[in-house]
Amino acid sequence: MAIRVGICGVGAFAECFIPLFKHHPEVENVVLCDLDAEKLAAKCQKFDIADRCPSLDALCAMDVDAIAVITQHHLHGPQAVQALEAGKHVYSAVPSAISLEEIARLVQTVERTGKIYMIGETSYYYPCAIYCRRRFRGGDFGHIVYGEGEYYHDYVHGMYDVAKWRHGKDWEKYFGMPPMYYPTHSTSMIVSVTGAHATHVSGMGFVDRHPDNLYARDDNVWKNPFSNETMLCRMSDGSMARISEFRRIGHPGTVGMSLYGTEAAYEEHVGCKTWVTKDRSACMDLSEKLRCKDVPVGGGNMSKVTSADGTYRGVCDVHPVGLLPKEFAGLPNGHNGSHQFLVHDFVSACVTGRMPPNNVWAAARYLVPGLVAHESALEGGVLMEVPDFGDPPGSSAAVDLPEGGF
Repeated sequence: MAIRVGICGVGAFAECFIPLFKHHPEVENVVLCDLDAEKLAAKCQKFDIADRCPSLDALCAMDVDAIAVITQHHLHGPQAVQALEAGKHVYSAVPSAISLEEIARLVQTVERTGKIYMIGETSYYYPCAIYCRRRFRGGDFGHIVYGEGEYYHDYVHGMYDVAKWRHGKDWEKYFGMPPMYYPTHSTSMIVSVTGAHATHVSGMGFVDRHPDNLYARDDNVWKNPFSNETMLCRMSDGSMARISEFRRIGHPGTVGMSLYGTEAAYEEHVGCKTWVTKDRSACMDLSEKLRCKDVPVGGGNMSKVTSADGTYRGVCDVHPVGLLPKEFAGLPNGHNGSHQFLVHDFVSACVTGRMPPNNVWAAARYLVPGLVAHESALEGGVLMEVPDFGDPPGSSAAVDLPEGGF
């Protein structure tokens, strides 16, 4: 059975996914949708897509089985609910929502409709997360004691241009979104490895001091003074975690994790990834093993580098590329080898009915601690309970990607 997919939002990020949906062997047709008619026409021509649609309302009324929501952050939750209510499966770019009310409604809608929902969380497929999941399942960590996850992305690294492009003349008002409204790149790595989720958090924020004064503006729609936020988490397995989301930082940028157990640990810093044990001589440098690069598959390149800073790279030794369709050979891959797996896992879930790894219950556990932590930071770091929406129906643990051996 093949499916028909509508892609809502055809901006720069959507360009990474349009060719993947188009060439997936179990997708029979792709429809592009955007409010900007000129941009829509240009993208249809660029990717040789015949079918187009002027709005999400119209797309929901069309004969498509699934809708990929790749629009602005604050639209994802309501648009996903609209598509689910219309009887469509949904793939959503991150974040899944920007409030507890939105994520609660999203979970409830998935439960009521029975449709597939998958959040496009790239970090789930990062080499370090895949590697640590395998070691954790093998018992190599022992009991998890402490985890760290961080997303360091200074706004000088292209984010001013993104804000201007998204919001036009009003971009300055929308600039200061709370960093903890977008914690999923960091939280997903720890949650997807251990299966534990945050039960309580304490948030702290750094009041922005940049001369552009964008966070402190009186008309900041987010009413948020913090450019950098950190949360300390009490996890459901008894461990602790620290998550940092920084938007003003003297750093080249990273999405990274470290994870410490009673028997061994994985430790990561700029340019260094290490498996650590109690015996110093047994520690292993994993930097090369977990480095993404172009990999020839099926007579062609499975991926190609699309960004000079290395953010968008191919796949690495731990990626189970054998699970991907041969039609993806030579197509773009991005965010450390994640894009092709994201599309393939979503399409496969729609076709088979199998729960995807990044389902709506996982999406809630990636997002909700950050939403609560921001409220904690505004109140000086008070410890707050984190609402939990539970596991997928019929499962006591998160559904996961079949990843094979080392």
